[in-house]
Amino acid sequence: MLPARFAPGALGRALEPIRPSTAPGPSGLIASMTSPAQSLILGVGNLLMGDEGVGVHIIRALENERLPPTVTTLDGGTGGFHLLSLFEEFDPIIMIDATMDGAPAGTVRVLQPRFASDFPRTLSAHDIGLRDLLESASILGPLPTLYLITVSIDRLQSMSMELSEPVGKAIPEVLRRLYEIVAPGLTR
Repeated sequence: MLPARFAPGALGRALEPIRPSTAPGPSGLIASMTSPAQSLILGVGNLLMGDEGVGVHIIRALENERLPPTVTTLDGGTGGFHLLSLFEEFDPIIMIDATMDGAPAGTVRVLQPRFASDFPRTLSAHDIGLRDLLESASILGPLPTLYLITVSIDRLQSMSMELSEPVGKAIPEVLRRLYEIVAPGLTR
């Protein structure tokens, strides 16, 4: 049975469970919450809206990667307040999301937001935005170290589970940036 925070979200599906990065490839095994994890890579987005789901696509790409055992990955879906407890459990948290910031599609940026106002103004729409989540978490207590990796998109696509070519080509760059944060010096 999954903890309450993994209950079905707005789309009626449960969040993907936390998976330790030591599992070789996409094993489908569910890790217990007691497994050693300090860093969290949280991908958010709506897979049904094409490029807007890039954060979830990155989490799926990480299933084939070997990350340090102290790193946990989570498909955060379209976000929500049920993700708040993660801000108490992990440090650092690396969030990956799409943004419509006017940059060319596929542009990758790494930010270290400390306040909600540090988030890009035009992060794509979810049930609640990462900015709202950060504001709520800051009320509950001290925030962990946060990184936000954004991938620029040029439009919201409806009813498509495929990434556009420029956003798909950005995945290796996102993975490179993730490794710089969670495993500096580790080669893939």
